[in-house]
Amino acid sequence: MDLSATEADLVYQKIQAILRGLDNQNPTQHSDPGMLRWTLHKSLDRNPNSGNIMVEVLIKELEKAELEDNLHYIIPLLHTLMYAITKAAYISDELYEQVYVFCKKILTLPKPYCTIGLDYAQRLRTEKKVPGFSYQKMVVLEQNLKRDVNPHQDKVLLFLDPALVSEAVCNTLLREIQGSQTSHSSVSCMIYVITNCIQAAYGKDTDIALLQQVLKDKSPEEVELLFQDVLSVVERGEQDSAGSRQRHSERLREVYKKVISSQEESTISKLQRILLPSPKFSVHLWTDDDQLWKELMLFMREAGTTDAETEYVKEPELNLDSEANEQHRISVWSNDSGIEKDLPGAEEKESAKLYRKPCIKKKGADVDSVVLLQNLTKAPKGSRAATLQRLSGQSTEVPAGPDRLPTARVVILGDDRALGRLAKAYYSFRKREARRPHRTVKANLQFYCIPILGEGVDTSADMESSAMSDICEISTYLGQVDPWYDKNINTLYDTITKLALMPPCPSRDSTSDPFILDVASYYLRFGLQPVFFQIYSVKIHFRDLTLEPVEDVFLSELKIDLQDCTFTKLNTLTRKKTVVDSRGAGIQVHYQKALASHREREESLVVRTSGAVIKTISNNEGDDLVCLNVYFCETGKSTISGRSALCKLNGLKASSIQMRSLDLRTLSLQLDKDSRRVHNNVSSFEVSPCQEPGYSLQKMRASRAHGEGKEDCGLSRYMTKSLLLPINTFAGIIQ
Repeated sequence: MDLSATEADLVYQKIQAILRGLDNQNPTQHSDPGMLRWTLHKSLDRNPNSGNIMVEVLIKELEKAELEDNLHYIIPLLHTLMYAITKAAYISDELYEQVYVFCKKILTLPKPYCTIGLDYAQRLRTEKKVPGFSYQKMVVLEQNLKRDVNPHQDKVLLFLDPALVSEAVCNTLLREIQGSQTSHSSVSCMIYVITNCIQAAYGKDTDIALLQQVLKDKSPEEVELLFQDVLSVVERGEQDSAGSRQRHSERLREVYKKVISSQEESTISKLQRILLPSPKFSVHLWTDDDQLWKELMLFMREAGTTDAETEYVKEPELNLDSEANEQHRISVWSNDSGIEKDLPGAEEKESAKLYRKPCIKKKGADVDSVVLLQNLTKAPKGSRAATLQRLSGQSTEVPAGPDRLPTARVVILGDDRALGRLAKAYYSFRKREARRPHRTVKANLQFYCIPILGEGVDTSADMESSAMSDICEISTYLGQVDPWYDKNINTLYDTITKLALMPPCPSRDSTSDPFILDVASYYLRFGLQPVFFQIYSVKIHFRDLTLEPVEDVFLSELKIDLQDCTFTKLNTLTRKKTVVDSRGAGIQVHYQKALASHREREESLVVRTSGAVIKTISNNEGDDLVCLNVYFCETGKSTISGRSALCKLNGLKASSIQMRSLDLRTLSLQLDKDSRRVHNNVSSFEVSPCQEPGYSLQKMRASRAHGEGKEDCGLSRYMTKSLLLPINTFAGIIQ
């Protein structure tokens, strides 16, 4: 009893430290909620008996927070509680009921509290009658274990841009990931699932130590058969609407007796430590712009969820750059009737048996439209109407995709430059999907962002905070709308780099406490509420009229600089004229003002400026409108010394904008702060919200069928117009 009281006191102190860190805007290392959360959950591995104690303390703190209206505590405590339940060795029926009642209670709160509460209430309803269900489902999906019932694939793709992520960080991540995957084989993970399901149901009433030893002595084939038996019991208990924990435990008792058979059980048993392995990360150096598409195609081939009417032909190499002549290609389209006697030359070959080549009948535009209509659930329904309010969270208006679809979780390690590349790759993916709806992958895509101190960024203590807010505007914004993301993920910005530069301890196993991998796994498992970011399209016209206009996309920023004109006639200008030109250039601006009333209001102006920046996220924290924020550096009148005075104009808020240089000097455009994405010698450009490629295709078809001016008729009126990039967080947007 004294040990339990001491353990409860330690857990209470750690939770209070986490809550103090949530109230502190600038926590120290000792009060960092993310680090404290990690140590709290690590204590479950060291002491399996602390599960009930931790859950009991957390539920009391949640009830207190709800009673005292401390809503900013609820989501962090709720995620911490559910992770504790998943990792705990045994939870009593009474505690399951208390947590379930609390999750139902917060359904009366606004979003995102009610959304997360509903999700966890549904999980707990299953967990009450099938203890260990969350653990079993998590390990089976993350490790891609073979199962006979409801086969499902899940894969985590980690993309590292070698130009942005240092070699030391890449090596550290690879060392942690390889160490984790080596120590947790498929057979080991099956043993984890078997023992956890039985221990979660019976607790100390079974000899888990004996069970673990017997399973280790069995062959992999025998372990897999027992694993399938346990999965069948769990699946049956989940689907049994009138089932109970007692009935489920009785079925597991039969499997338990089958395993230990004639072995002698210990009279005194205790809860055993059962590891929760990290997800299988597939690490990719991001060197090719089409790499996301290629990896998804490979994943779909492994998952076996390509279109039932489509048959992929395996080739030695994978090359998806050419659409007309793909090595990794689809079977030939056929337009014939499908009757052998209608084939050409059938009359001359009546005596011979005819064979048809593998083919499928070409689908018409109507069937393509049905496929596009099925893909409407990939974006929230609320995004179909023009809105200045940023969307977040899982949509309750659009039904979720079928559970049989595989899930590809794409993790981007980097800053705004990496997210800009992701936006461009996502746009390219959706274009291919819209053009060939029957030939594209079918999967649930989820995106995750982990900021990191990139190459060439100032690492001094005074510059760390400002450097992150400048180069990681997206993740900084996510931290502002979701404090738990800020405390757990944004704190990794410089932590990952510091850990990578530390020399490994020779007396300690490098995989014993993989902090970076553990935090990333926690983010993947509980960061399920997306925040949607508008992708913007820019059409660029060059001064050289022989060059065709190009189109590109950006996510966070478009920077406009002035270039010195290279025309020979400038050589005749006087020195005085050259000095004047260096102070800026005239730019004509035509934009559509962003108004909350959605009324169209176009304005124009001419400014003399030395540069401009177009941001998609306002510098004002209280301003959360989805629009373009335009900032000019305007040259003022010359001072007595002859220097020009620069002043920053207040940001214009526009839904779309056009700029054109009025002087001989051209413009230089840099997208998403990436020096590799620069367009020079630009005369003018246009920026507007990027349209969903499927909507653009349907609109083009409607205009051809019904005439100009009737684009938004037929299927297109129900489709998402804007292309949004979802990035997952723990809560979405907390108002």
